[in-house]
Amino acid sequence: MTAIKPFVWFCLLIAIPSLGGGCATLPNVSRVIGAVPATQQPPQIASVKGLLSSEESSAIMDRLKQSVEPTDLLGRQIAVIESVSKSPLTQGNKVTLLIDGPTAYAAMFRAIENARDHVNIETFAIEEVDDETGRRFADLLLRKQAEGVQVNLIYDSVGSIETPASFFHRLRGAGIHVVEFNPINPMRAHGKWRLTHRDHRKLLVVDGKIAITGGINIRQVYSDTSFTWEKKKPSPPWRDTDVQIEGPAVAEFQRLFLDTWQRQKGPSLFGRNYFPDLKEEGNALLRVIGNTQGRSNRITFITYVSAITFADHSVHLANAFFVPDHQVLDALTAAAGRGVDVKIILPSITDRPLVLSAQRYNYSRLLKSGVQVYERRNALLHAKTAVIDGVWSTVGSSNMDLWSFLRDNELNAVILDRAFAVEMEKMFAMDLAQSDPIQWQTWKRRSIGSRMKECVAHLFAHWL
Repeated sequence: MTAIKPFVWFCLLIAIPSLGGGCATLPNVSRVIGAVPATQQPPQIASVKGLLSSEESSAIMDRLKQSVEPTDLLGRQIAVIESVSKSPLTQGNKVTLLIDGPTAYAAMFRAIENARDHVNIETFAIEEVDDETGRRFADLLLRKQAEGVQVNLIYDSVGSIETPASFFHRLRGAGIHVVEFNPINPMRAHGKWRLTHRDHRKLLVVDGKIAITGGINIRQVYSDTSFTWEKKKPSPPWRDTDVQIEGPAVAEFQRLFLDTWQRQKGPSLFGRNYFPDLKEEGNALLRVIGNTQGRSNRITFITYVSAITFADHSVHLANAFFVPDHQVLDALTAAAGRGVDVKIILPSITDRPLVLSAQRYNYSRLLKSGVQVYERRNALLHAKTAVIDGVWSTVGSSNMDLWSFLRDNELNAVILDRAFAVEMEKMFAMDLAQSDPIQWQTWKRRSIGSRMKECVAHLFAHWL
C-alpha cells in the first residue's frame, strides 16, 4: 500500500458524518421472511425462451432437491429472495470457479482477446502507478478498441483515487468510453452527490455472452497465488475468488452494468449487440444480486441473513471485512445452536487494522455459541464467498459489513447447483488447511490491550 492510502481513508472517516447516510438502517429480515407464505408456489425460473411453466419449474427444483439432503434453502429462502429481488432465477448456466488473481486474470484476458463486439468493465479499483497488471489491461483494451471492439469502463472515484488522470485520458483518447463513478469532486457529480456512495462491484461482460464477477480488482496485489507464498517476498499475496458465467444469466449482469452506466450519465451506447441471443451452456440455476444505495434496496443483506436462517446442515463462509450487524450474528449463532456446522474463515492480515480489531470484537460471542472461527494465514484474505447445505453458493463483491450492506453498489452471483457447491467446498477446505482455528480457551485469555482495541474499533463499526 502506498503512503496516500491511509490518509485517504482518514479523510473519508472524518468526512462521513457530515455527508448523510448515517441514519440509514437495515431491514428486519424476520419481518421480510414472515411476509412470505410458508407454503409457496414453485419459483419463477427463466430460460432462454422466457419464463418456464409452474410444472417445468417444479420438475427442475425436484431434481435439485433430490441431489442433496433436505433443506429449506430450496424452498423458503428462494421464495423470500424472489419476493424482494427484481432479478429472475435463470436456468442453463455454466459457472466456472476462478481461484485467486492469476486464474481470474487469465480468464479475463482470454475473454477480452476473443471479444468481437464489445467489452464492458466495472471495477472499484484499477491501478496503474508501478502496476504491471493495470498496464497489461490497458494495453489489451486499447488494442481491442483499435480492432473495432467497443470498450466501456466504469471505475470508482475513491477506489481508483491513486490512478493518475493521464491513465484514463489515454483510454479516452483512443475511443474507449470511460465513466468515473460518483466523482469525489462534487462539481463533477451526476445527480445527488454523496461521498459514501461507492461502486464496489467487479464485473466484466464480453460480447454479452461471458460475465466474470467476484472480489478481484485490477491491481498488482492479485498477481500471485495465495497458496504458495514465499516469505522472502516483501508482502503476502491477496486471496480472492471470481466466477466466470456463460448462459442466460449473463443478460442480467449486462442489465446491471448498463443501468449503472445510464445513472452515471455515461456516453450513449449504440451500434453494438449488448443483448445477443443466448443459449443454455450448463445446468446451474443462478440469480444475480445487485445491491445499490437506497432505503428500499438491501437485497444482499436479506440474501445472506435468510440463507443462514434457513440452513439445515452447514454454513461455510469466507469474508474479507466481517463487521456485521446483530441480525447476521443472531443468524449465525442460532444456526450453530440448532446443530448446523458453522465455519467462518476471516483474515489474519489486513490493509485496514481497525477493521481487523472490529472483526475480532465478535469472536467471543461466536465461539461461545459453537461457531467455528478461523483466520487465514500467509495471505490477505479478500474473498467474499459462501456455500450452504452443499447446494447454495455465492461469490461476489459484498463484504459482511455495514458499508457493503448499506452504502455500496455490490454484486453477487447466487448459484444453486450441487456440482458447483462441491467445487466451493473443495476451495473452502483448501483455505481451511491454510488457516488457524481460534480456540475459546486461548481467546478468552487475550491481553487487556487487545480487548481495548476491539472495543474502540467496535465503536466505529458503522463506518468501517
